[in-house]
Amino acid sequence: MTNVPELKELLRKIQEPQGCFFNRTQEQVEALLLGLLTNKDRYGYMSCPCRLASENRDKDRDIICPCVYREPDIKQYGSCYCGLYVSKDWNDGVVPHQHVPERRPSADKR
Repeated sequence: MTNVPELKELLRKIQEPQGCFFNRTQEQVEALLLGLLTNKDRYGYMSCPCRLASENRDKDRDIICPCVYREPDIKQYGSCYCGLYVSKDWNDGVVPHQHVPERRPSADKR
């Protein structure tokens, strides 16, 4: 996959059956998907564009999209940290849109 529309369609098919939907703000989704593709070109893996990657796949396994923090973020806040993935209720305005705090431990604690 080499472009945002292809990545978007691929991820949509995989994630929606799991109850994870793209944020309804398409400009944000497209910017984040472009960040994932940029990180794939840069590092060889799609690390979360909202977090600083170490350039070491093993150290960054927790932030390869979808990151390990997505599920608890969506469960608690209706949205993941970067806002790419959200619940249906978040998109429908049933869940309040609030800041999702960073769950990833700082580098010195990993």
